[in-house]
Amino acid sequence: MSDRLADDRQAEGTPPGPGTRPGMRQGPRPLALHLTAALGSLLSSSAALPLLRNGLLPWSPALRDRAVALRDEMSQADRMTRGRPYRDGEAGGGDRLTGEVDREIRRRIDAVLTGIERYRHHPYRRDLPDPPVVWTEGGSRLLDYGEKAGGRPVLFVPSLVNRGYILDLSRDKSLMRWLAARGFRPLLLDWGRPGPLERCFTLTDYIAGRLERALGFVVETVGAPVPVAGYCMGGLLAAALAQRRPRAVAGLVLMATPWDFHAEDAATARRVATFIQPWGPVLDRWGELPTDALQALFAQLDPLLALKKFTSFARMAPDSRAAAAFVALEDWLNDGVPLVAGVARDALAGWYGRNDTMAGTWMVAGLPVDPGAIRVPTLALIPERDRIVPPASALALGAAIPGARILRPPLGHIGMVVSAGAETGVWNPLAEWLAATG
Repeated sequence: MSDRLADDRQAEGTPPGPGTRPGMRQGPRPLALHLTAALGSLLSSSAALPLLRNGLLPWSPALRDRAVALRDEMSQADRMTRGRPYRDGEAGGGDRLTGEVDREIRRRIDAVLTGIERYRHHPYRRDLPDPPVVWTEGGSRLLDYGEKAGGRPVLFVPSLVNRGYILDLSRDKSLMRWLAARGFRPLLLDWGRPGPLERCFTLTDYIAGRLERALGFVVETVGAPVPVAGYCMGGLLAAALAQRRPRAVAGLVLMATPWDFHAEDAATARRVATFIQPWGPVLDRWGELPTDALQALFAQLDPLLALKKFTSFARMAPDSRAAAAFVALEDWLNDGVPLVAGVARDALAGWYGRNDTMAGTWMVAGLPVDPGAIRVPTLALIPERDRIVPPASALALGAAIPGARILRPPLGHIGMVVSAGAETGVWNPLAEWLAATG
């Protein structure tokens, strides 16, 4: 058991620590949190049996009829064995159900642990070579995926929290290489991992500083304004950029970009904001919010997601394309970067807590970010099944930008760029819009 659950907590690029095996993955991160949530949920099933028997267990409307049928079955089994001695090997109705629940708990625990173990030792490794690097500053690089194609440049801005290669995930799923093959020149801004310089940054430093200089380099190189596409948090940065530098931005693409952080569930957003409070001393001392802390924050959106997805992974053939695709995406999810202290405070306390974006009080270089002041052609891609950025949150931004075109593909937050439906639902409409813009 301890061998199966050994947790390699070493940072990327460092040797495994004591008790870990070479080649073992770190994820799912943070492992202890995911295991606690999964095992706690499964083991609580036995404790719920008395409530089920007494009719006191609350059920969702969709399961209520099945719960009533189960309780009736339990009562019937009890009546059949009540009043006569049990035969050899026979258990009472309640005891039999308890045994069945116990066996099911064990089966599910084994399934999720098997899925995690297979993931941590899967042979897949991302081996895509990086395209040419045409600009650097600090820990950031600008990757040019289409220099040889000579097509229209497009600057892509990913989130500061997750690595940008979600847009270049694998040989089978790469929006960057797909666009390059169709005559575009995608340039992806890889923010890199924060170093001593970036740990002093605020959102103003990233937007009015590094991002504007990257845009300036591209515009100077090609001699014309370029479209800018931002994904998730990167869309917020790109929107501020478009307002500040309208003569350099030929068009704006917002991909699953939040704006109204209190849309649909303001209470959850405020709880996210309180997450930063106990981390205050860490932010002051280290200058950043650690990756595992951010992963724990994302886990709050669906505490049982690891249980569900690794149980499903355990059923996949290890050498199948589906298994390789699962591992590729899971590796990216676990390859996050720390969020520097100034940005963590601005994003969590400001965006989630106070809803500064919607309130008009989010400031970049002393000026409020106002979507109503954006005058460049805009495409807002808002996935309908997004659980990370509620569609209502993203719709608020699209509706506030004059003349913005809004498309709502039936996909999820990550699925919009890597799922089987991404090419039809997002990639093709994006390419068509880029070709027609400017």
